[in-house]
Amino acid sequence: MKRIEVAGIPQGITQLIQGSMMLKAEDMDYSGGLLDAYAAAGGNAIDTGHIYGVSSAQAIGKWMEARGNRADVVVIGKGAHPYEQSRMTKTCIQNDLIESLERLATDYMDVYLLHRDDPNVHVGYILEGLNDQLAAGRCRAIGASNWSVARIREANAYAEKHGLTGFSCSSPNLGLARPIEPRWAGCVSTTAEDEAWHEQSRLPILSWSSQSGGFFTDRCAPDKRGDADMVRVYYSDENWERKRRAGVLAEKYGVTANQIALAYVLNQPFPVAAIIGPQSPAELKDSVDALPVALSAEERAWLKLATETASL
Repeated sequence: MKRIEVAGIPQGITQLIQGSMMLKAEDMDYSGGLLDAYAAAGGNAIDTGHIYGVSSAQAIGKWMEARGNRADVVVIGKGAHPYEQSRMTKTCIQNDLIESLERLATDYMDVYLLHRDDPNVHVGYILEGLNDQLAAGRCRAIGASNWSVARIREANAYAEKHGLTGFSCSSPNLGLARPIEPRWAGCVSTTAEDEAWHEQSRLPILSWSSQSGGFFTDRCAPDKRGDADMVRVYYSDENWERKRRAGVLAEKYGVTANQIALAYVLNQPFPVAAIIGPQSPAELKDSVDALPVALSAEERAWLKLATETASL
């Protein structure tokens, strides 16, 4: 599996990152089997979050201990989620990281991301707190999840000026379907301008919800309105047209529209990896089968409706 370069991570990160919310320490036959399938497919990175709770993190820790593979696994953690109020403090950044490490039964996080931003907190204060964790050896690289490009640029400019380590990556939502509104409070989805900046800066994106929560599967259609969140976030004329076009290219490449949506993300002209959430080895294989699909710049532009013609 192809890997992208991320500063601070010498082994790189595979383009498919295994999500962890479905894992349970109480069912290691299931959790271990899914992680084994991911590793066998060539994947090396697991996405975690302090807010995801204890059980999923403990399952990862048990699996790494049983397989003796901690050095081979890139563990991505997220902390300082606001919950009901801002927690963008050095204390919360550190406490969430330490508690996550205890759950994972490891002494370091490969990449530590801030799960949300608080624009009212100065980037210098935040970076000082994160650099404290780097100096303590609790993480090897830092990044931002759901931060705007403007704040990331501000933060990395501050880091460069003051001799600090800046963000090595960003984790927004990047997908073919464009959200009408944020799926959850504080979430950030990329714009065309954001993507142009990532192409220029080469800062990697670790995209969440790359396949738009299943929008490109048969579960979603204009007359299927049982999932209120999907309707609220993705049901638009533009997205139905993107789905139609994904179906056209799916026939061309002998894959599914859902796999075309994933290929759209992975074929961007900047370093990108996709966080996926397969519930079974079969669903994992469905994502892996999208990896060989190489979409051209023209096809990507057509898919996202940047090309007005109705067909290629």
